[in-house]
Amino acid sequence: MTELDTSYPPGARIEVRDAEWIVRTCAPVADGYKITAVGASEFVQDEEAVFFTDLEQVSLLRPEDTVLEQDATPHFAKSRLFLEAVLRRTPLPQTERGLALADRFLLDPLIYQQRPAELALQGVRPRLLIADVVGLGKTLEIGLILAELIRRGRGERILVVTPQQVLEQFQRELWTRFAIPLIRLDSVGIERIQQELPAGRNPFTHYKRIIVSVDTLKNEGKYGQHLEQMQWDAVVIDESHNLIGQATLRNRLAKLLARRTDALVLASATPHNGKAESFAQLIEMLDPAAIVDDSHYEPKDIDHLYIRRTKVSPEVRDQMGAKWPDRGPSVPVHCSATPAEEKVFEELTQVWLAGDERTGGPVVDPRNRLFPYTLLKAFLSSHRALQTTVKNRLRNAKEDREIRALTTLQELAGQITDKDSAKLAALVAELEKIGVKDGTRAVVFSESVETVKWLADVLPKRLKLSAKAVDTMLGSGMTDQQQMEVIERFGLTDSDVRLLITTDVTSEGVNLHRQCHHLIHYDVPWSLIRIEQRNGRIDRYGQKHQPQFSALILTSAVEGAKDDRTVAEKLLAKEETAHRAFGTAEAITGEYRPEQEERRLIQDLLDGKSVEEAVPDEPIDDFLADLLGPVEGQVTEGAPPRADVPRLFAGTREFVGEAIDTLRLLPDLEDDGALLAFSPPKDLVHRLSALPSSYLRTHDVKKRMKVTFDHDLASRKLAEARDHKTMWPDIAYLSDLHPLVDWVTDKVLVQLGRQTAPVITAEVDEPTYLVQGVYSNHFGQPTVVEWMAVASGRVLPGKMPDILAAAKVGPDMTNTGRPIDLGPLTERLPDAVATARRHLEERRADYDAEVVAPLNDYHDRLETWRQLTLDGAHTSQQKKVGERVDDTVERQQRLLNSLKTTGEPLLRVLAVLVPQEAAQ
Repeated sequence: MTELDTSYPPGARIEVRDAEWIVRTCAPVADGYKITAVGASEFVQDEEAVFFTDLEQVSLLRPEDTVLEQDATPHFAKSRLFLEAVLRRTPLPQTERGLALADRFLLDPLIYQQRPAELALQGVRPRLLIADVVGLGKTLEIGLILAELIRRGRGERILVVTPQQVLEQFQRELWTRFAIPLIRLDSVGIERIQQELPAGRNPFTHYKRIIVSVDTLKNEGKYGQHLEQMQWDAVVIDESHNLIGQATLRNRLAKLLARRTDALVLASATPHNGKAESFAQLIEMLDPAAIVDDSHYEPKDIDHLYIRRTKVSPEVRDQMGAKWPDRGPSVPVHCSATPAEEKVFEELTQVWLAGDERTGGPVVDPRNRLFPYTLLKAFLSSHRALQTTVKNRLRNAKEDREIRALTTLQELAGQITDKDSAKLAALVAELEKIGVKDGTRAVVFSESVETVKWLADVLPKRLKLSAKAVDTMLGSGMTDQQQMEVIERFGLTDSDVRLLITTDVTSEGVNLHRQCHHLIHYDVPWSLIRIEQRNGRIDRYGQKHQPQFSALILTSAVEGAKDDRTVAEKLLAKEETAHRAFGTAEAITGEYRPEQEERRLIQDLLDGKSVEEAVPDEPIDDFLADLLGPVEGQVTEGAPPRADVPRLFAGTREFVGEAIDTLRLLPDLEDDGALLAFSPPKDLVHRLSALPSSYLRTHDVKKRMKVTFDHDLASRKLAEARDHKTMWPDIAYLSDLHPLVDWVTDKVLVQLGRQTAPVITAEVDEPTYLVQGVYSNHFGQPTVVEWMAVASGRVLPGKMPDILAAAKVGPDMTNTGRPIDLGPLTERLPDAVATARRHLEERRADYDAEVVAPLNDYHDRLETWRQLTLDGAHTSQQKKVGERVDDTVERQQRLLNSLKTTGEPLLRVLAVLVPQEAAQ
C-alpha cells in the first residue's frame, strides 16, 4: 500500500492528544499505520512526532467540517488579525525563490550582501560556499540566508559552527540584526545543559537553534552519536577552510553534518589551500555530484555552489560609498638595532646563516636547514621569543656543534634587556603618537606568544597606563569564555582597554573595528595572506575611520644580516599593492595558506632567490585563481527578485499593534510611539529562554522587555550599547522573526476554536469562501501554496489580498453586530471546499511542472556526472568507483524524489465574506 492509499495522506490535518498536527508520512504497520507528523497548533508548533494508530486516537480533520463563527469585534479586528496570522504562519512554497525579508532587518540595504541568499534559493537545496574576502560582511549574508529559510519553514533546526573566539560575536550579530536567537554552547552553556538534561539525553534536541565551536563539536566520543541521530534544517560552518584534510576530525565532522542537513552554508575568505582536490572537498560537501574529476573542473561546473567578491568588485565598490573608507598606507617604521641586538645579528649571520644554506650551513645538517630561519624569525619578533625558541631546541639537540652554537645564542639573547629593544622603544613612540594615552585604541599583532606576554608586561609602565588598559589575546591557555570577554572589552567605548596585544589567533573572523582603526605589526608574518588577514580585523565593513597600518622594521648594520628589510618590509609593500589592485593578496603566490606561503618563501630564500623573485606582483595564472574570479550569470542584474508574500496589514508594526490592543495582551504596556516597554507574561517568558543568555542577563529581559519597530532608534541603541558595559542593546529591534511577533501571532491564532472560520460582512455580491490550499513534499515542506476565494461554484480570479482589498476588508470596516444566519453558509461550505479542491487538482500538472523542472535539471546533471565519472575511471578502479558513484546517485535520487509534491492537498477554510444585507 502506498502513502496515497492511506486514510492519512501527507498534508492532511489530524487531531491527536488534543493537539493539531500535519501529516508528513504515513506507512502501514502490523496493526494500523505509523504516522510521522509536525505540530500545527500553538503548544506543539513545529514539534515532530510519530503516532501509531493502534495506540493513539487519531482523528482526521476535514475542511468540510469547519465550524463558522460570526465575528463580533469592532472593525472585524479578530477576523482580520486571524487572516494575517495565517498568512504569516504559512511557509513560502518551494517554488518561491524571491527574497521575502531582505528589507526587514537592522541592516543597510546593500544588494551585494543579499546576493548569497538569492543564489542559495535558486538551487535544488540551499547549499552554498560564501567565499567573499575579509571584511565584506559574511555574517550578515549568512543571517539573510537563515532568515529566508525560516520564512519558508525550512529553518527550525539550525546549527552554526564557528571558531571559539567568534562565538558570541556571531551570536550577537544574528540576534541584534535579525532577531534570530541562537543558544551558545560554549563551555558554560554545555555545562548548564548537562545539568538540566537526564543522562544520555541528546543535547542537540534540547534547543532548536544552536551555535557551538568547531573544537567543542569535533569531540567524536562525546558528541558523535548524538550528531549521527540529528537531522538539521540548516547548518552553517564558518571559516570552513579549516575543514580541509581527509583525515582530520574537523573534516569528518563537516562531512557528517553535510549528510544530516537540508541547507548547508560554508563561509571562508580563503576557501582552499591551492590544491584543486582540497577545494573539491568543500564543493562535494555541498553537492557530491558536482565534480567529475577532483583535479580538473571548471567554474561552470560549480558556479551554482559558491559566490566570491572583493572590495574592488564593481557591485561592492558602487554600493559601499562612505560606509567603508579606503585603507591608509602600510607604513614601515624603521628601528636601528641596538649594540646588544647587533651581537645577535652577527651570530645569526656568521654562524647560523653562513655558508651554503642549501646544505644547512655550518651548524645544522640538511634535514634541519629551515631551523636557522626559525631562529631568525623568533629574534625579529623579540629577544624573549628567541630565548624560548633556543631553550626548546636545546632540550632535543644532540650534535655538539649545534649545542655549542645554541648556548652562545642563548647567552647573547639573555644579555638583551628591555632597554636594549629597538622595537619596543619604537612601539612606545608609535603608540604615543597615535594617542593611546589620550583614549585612542590600537591593536598590536605578533606571531609569538612570548612576545605578546612580554609586551603586555612592560607596556603599561612604559606608556603610563593602568594594567586594565592593556589586554592580551592568546590562542593557547585561554578558555572560550576568556577569549570572548577579551574581544568584547576591546569593542566597548567605555571600557578601560586601550591596547590589545594579540597573536594571530585573532587574525581570522574577529571584529576589532568597532572602536579601533590603528593596527601595528610588531613583527611581520612572512605571508601575504596572514598580513591581509590581520589588516582585515579593522579594515572591514562598518569601519567609520580610515584604517591605519604600520609595521616595526628592525634594521642592522651587520654586513649580510637578514633584518626586517630583507623580507618583512618587502612583503608589507607587496600586500598593500595587491590589495589595492586586486582586492585580495591571496592568489599572488599561488599557495593560498599562510603556512604554505611562509614555507615556500623560506625555501626560495635558501635556494638563493630574493623576495622580489619569490613573490610576484600579480596573481599567478593558475586554475584556482581563475576559478575564484568573478562568475558571470550567477545572479540577476539589479536588486534580487522579491517574493510574492500575501499580507492583509500594511506591515508587522500595524499587525502587532492591533493584536495587542484588540486582545489586551500586554496590560502594562508603555508605548511612546517608538519604544514599547512591558513585563512579559509567563508564556512569553518561557519562549525567551531561547534568547542569548548574555542579553537576558544584562538587561533582565524576563522582568522588563523593551522593543521597537523604529529602525533609527534600534540602530542608535545598537551603537550606544558599545559605549557601555555590554555589546547587547537594551532595546531589541522587532523584525518579523522576533519571538514577540511569534508569540503575538500564536495568540491571535488560538482566539478561534480548532477548525473554526470567522464570518465577515464585506462589500461582496454573494458569499465568498476564503480557502487555503497547500501541497507538500515528503519532508512536509510546502511545494505549492494557493489562496483561493470561492463564490458561485468557481474560484475567483486574482490574488487574495486584492480580493480582500476590493471587498474593503480593512481597519475602516464597520461591524454592526447584527446576527447572520450561519445555517445556509454552513450548508454551502462542502461545495466551496470541493470547488477549491478541483481547482487545485486541475492545476496540479502546472504546479508539478514548476516544482519538478529544477529537479529534472539536476537529475540530468546527475546522470551526466555518473557517466563521465565512470568513463574516467581506470580499469583497476572501476569496481570501487562504480560502487561510490551508484551510492551517490541513489542518495541524490532519493533526495530528488523527496522534494517532489506528494499526497493530497491540505485545504483549510479561513473565512467567509458575506454581503452587508446578510446581516439581519
